[in-house]
Amino acid sequence: MNADERLRFNVLGPLEGWDGDRRLRLGGMVQARVLAALLLEPGRVLPVSRLAAAAWAEDPPATASHQVRKAVADLRRRIPGGSRVLITDGPGYRAALSGCQLDLTEFNDFASSARKAAADGRAADAVRTFSEALALWRGSVLCGTGGPVIEAAATALEERRLAAIDQMFDLRLALGEAAELVVDLREMVSAYPLREALRGQLMLALYRSGRQAEALEEYGKVRGLLVEELGIDPGTKLAKLHERILRESPELAAPEPARAALPPQPTSATLGALCILPYDMPDFSGREQELSRIVSKAQGTGSQIIAIDGMGGSGKTSLAVRAAHRLSSDYPVGQLYIDLRGYSPDQKPVSSASALNAMLRALGLPDDRIPDDVAGRTALWRKAVSGKRMLIVLDNASDASNVRSLLPTGTNWLVMVTSRARLADLDGAEWISLDVMTPEESANLIAKTLDAQRVAADPEAAAELARLCDHLPLALRIATARLANRPRWTLQYMIDRLRDETRRLDELIMGERSVAATLRLSYQVLSDESRIALRLLALHPGGSIDVYAAAALLGSTPRHAEDVLEHLLDVHFLQQPEIGLYTFHDLVSSFARGLRTDDDGCDAARERLLGYYLAVTEAACTTLFPGRRKIPTGISSPPFALPDTKDIDTAGTWFAREQSALLAAISMAVQHGYERHAVCVARNAAFHLNAHGLLNEFEELCRTAVEVARKLGDDALLGVSLANLGVACWELGSLTEGIAVAEEGRQVAVRLGDRGTEAHSHSTLGLYKSLLGRFPEALGHLQTAIAYERELGLSRAEAESLTILSTLYEQWGRYPEAAAAARRSVDLCRQLSQHENELVALIDLAIAQLGLEECAEAEALIAQAREMCDDTRAPGIVALAFAVSADIAYRQGQMDQSAEYARRSLDLARASASPLRRAKVENMIGRLFHKRGEHASARELYAQAYERATKTNYRPEEAYARLGMSQVAEALGDHLAAAEHRAVCEELFTAMGVPPDRRRA
Repeated sequence: MNADERLRFNVLGPLEGWDGDRRLRLGGMVQARVLAALLLEPGRVLPVSRLAAAAWAEDPPATASHQVRKAVADLRRRIPGGSRVLITDGPGYRAALSGCQLDLTEFNDFASSARKAAADGRAADAVRTFSEALALWRGSVLCGTGGPVIEAAATALEERRLAAIDQMFDLRLALGEAAELVVDLREMVSAYPLREALRGQLMLALYRSGRQAEALEEYGKVRGLLVEELGIDPGTKLAKLHERILRESPELAAPEPARAALPPQPTSATLGALCILPYDMPDFSGREQELSRIVSKAQGTGSQIIAIDGMGGSGKTSLAVRAAHRLSSDYPVGQLYIDLRGYSPDQKPVSSASALNAMLRALGLPDDRIPDDVAGRTALWRKAVSGKRMLIVLDNASDASNVRSLLPTGTNWLVMVTSRARLADLDGAEWISLDVMTPEESANLIAKTLDAQRVAADPEAAAELARLCDHLPLALRIATARLANRPRWTLQYMIDRLRDETRRLDELIMGERSVAATLRLSYQVLSDESRIALRLLALHPGGSIDVYAAAALLGSTPRHAEDVLEHLLDVHFLQQPEIGLYTFHDLVSSFARGLRTDDDGCDAARERLLGYYLAVTEAACTTLFPGRRKIPTGISSPPFALPDTKDIDTAGTWFAREQSALLAAISMAVQHGYERHAVCVARNAAFHLNAHGLLNEFEELCRTAVEVARKLGDDALLGVSLANLGVACWELGSLTEGIAVAEEGRQVAVRLGDRGTEAHSHSTLGLYKSLLGRFPEALGHLQTAIAYERELGLSRAEAESLTILSTLYEQWGRYPEAAAAARRSVDLCRQLSQHENELVALIDLAIAQLGLEECAEAEALIAQAREMCDDTRAPGIVALAFAVSADIAYRQGQMDQSAEYARRSLDLARASASPLRRAKVENMIGRLFHKRGEHASARELYAQAYERATKTNYRPEEAYARLGMSQVAEALGDHLAAAEHRAVCEELFTAMGVPPDRRRA
């Protein structure tokens, strides 16, 4: 006997290695687990990462790969001829052993021979061979070796042993044995009390032995156990056997000797109770809704195809395997698994012929029984599993025809398919699409894979980590594995590393697992056109893309762009939050941006997109802001189709949806040198932001436009941009800066001969000087502006200037002139149709009518204004409308209504970004509280208004706040404070030229 023939390994029990009669010392835990993993799959190359996963249950050290190689080198020294037994092969190692050198191989050979004998009708030979196979078992597989990878393999092998036992008992029952089986069967039932197949064999053996009562008693025992342990009743097969025993059905009689022979073709006996499912991760987390849906669907009657699609790394395989393990008891004939490798790097997908061969071999059929042609294999496969309650997992499918070739016939089977793209032509499949995880699911996964206490100590950091990982299970597992492997790293440190978007994908690599590599597998199967489209679409700077923006980026039609988007949606590179809109997963966006090449035409695509946004915002502004002055942009209109923005609703909806994308597009234009596009798109977006009270964004955008226009050296665009910035300064109370901006804008307009912009500058200067209490100067600017605007036919601009003039007259105490200006503004707005300034003009007119003591007319006007107030209006303007309403209701004796209007006004004022409007509203409601005798509340509001007005130099409201504080102090008996406030307000009113009889009380 040579050295190799003396060598033997045993895994069907504790791990053993023998050199003849000498037991080998195999080393420590790492060596034992690495060797065990190789012996469990003899002849197959296992990569180092797989061996590391076997060696460490979790948290492999950073040196895991190195330690695995050291362990293999140590084993080679310990095993005679070790270098011939443990062979380095490509990326890993394989165990090269002959059949007699490994008990597992012998077991498989014996079991295969037994099944062949049974299929050939040689039942007695099959029983003997099964007995030889089972005699090799010395206990639980690799007991004491440990580790989830090995335990999973041990579980699968235990299922093979039980399948062999089940089949052997079936054969012995078929040969007419009964009483002699009872002891063996009771022993097995005691060890596996919930295994219904064994319980049924025991019941049949007892019944055939004349022990009917004991057979029925066994059914009662298993039913009680199943209800108590699992909350379910026995399966249909066992229930029917129970019924037949009760009826003493003749078909239960022991077979005649001639009937004991088994049929030659594959049958349930050939199948046994196979289980070749992959390892079920113990820290599986999330996907409870999808898992429940699969389990619920699978527990129904008939055949089922459940297909799971999702982007790479979304956990499709983990979900399918978890569901398969949970459903295994419902499919007792077998649970099979095959990786079809539809998205494997440098490997072709598994063909139908190869897949059928693998599945037939999994059923125990020897190679010489498997036909060479696909048709023959298909026929044999379908005959072998026909009518059997089996569960089959087809992982990583990329071709529906490949899946169809593996579908069984008959009923009562379940096939689960996973794919990165929805296989639309897979008829009869119920599809479950996996998106990224929810924030709650992500938090649970982080807690399970990292440390629950560590996560609980800083839940905000854990949430930020999940967000940066895009809630993608693979990314989360890699990030938490890196953290677990580096105890000194904090969550915040990992977060800081992930925040660098240019390196984010580089951070999400751990061993052979990589988010970028996973995404690349899906990318590689795309067509060239789809790859280019993905790279260009990733240029879009906003949160969502519609078909029109996509068409601009791709230089195509919306219909073609939609086809491209839908294809990328099918392969889960994109999401669809609503019909017609598409978004990138954050990690996919980073991945796609990293793939760009010089040949993609990115600069041209950006220019097309910016031209598209300019054209759409121009059209939308024409609808939403009629009468707006047209300015030359110097940019030709793009030849692209535009979305419909011809009515108020569609234009407003488009602007609201695209708001963030527009701001990001302007930043992109500045970054890449498209200054003219940046200024022109900014001007249009500014109209929307200002109309909706988004004042901080409005100011920032206006400052950007001015800066870029200066750099561009275009005075026409600079003048327009300065005009908008002047409005922003007013809205936010930066009055001194606003005057400087408006004056510069006027000078630029005069230099250009642009009377429209010059008029706007005069209007803005009139506004600022009225706020500063310089009423005569303000009046001169406003009269000049209105004259220019009327001459040029700029009705929209004239309406706006008239509202400023009305407010000036109102605070000056000149109510007839205030009413006339406001009424003219209302008329112009209505001529323009749906002009947003109509609301402001109506409020101004109502205030003027109150000054004239025309309460009924004021009430009618403010009622019209309230009807126009909705969520699209700036909260400061709506707050002013309700403040006027509160005053009118009080004058009419409607105290409860007045209080409600006042409450709503203050709530809205607090939500406003404009300190000027807040100061005015607080003064108005303060006067109302004073009239109601609520002096303390009035004093608080006046104090707030005074502080706000003083900070912004808003002189009229500063004076009225002081007047109110004087009156409140007098009412509260504080005559000294009242006199002090009165002296200051008299000084302010005198400086503004407001006569004593026109100062509001």
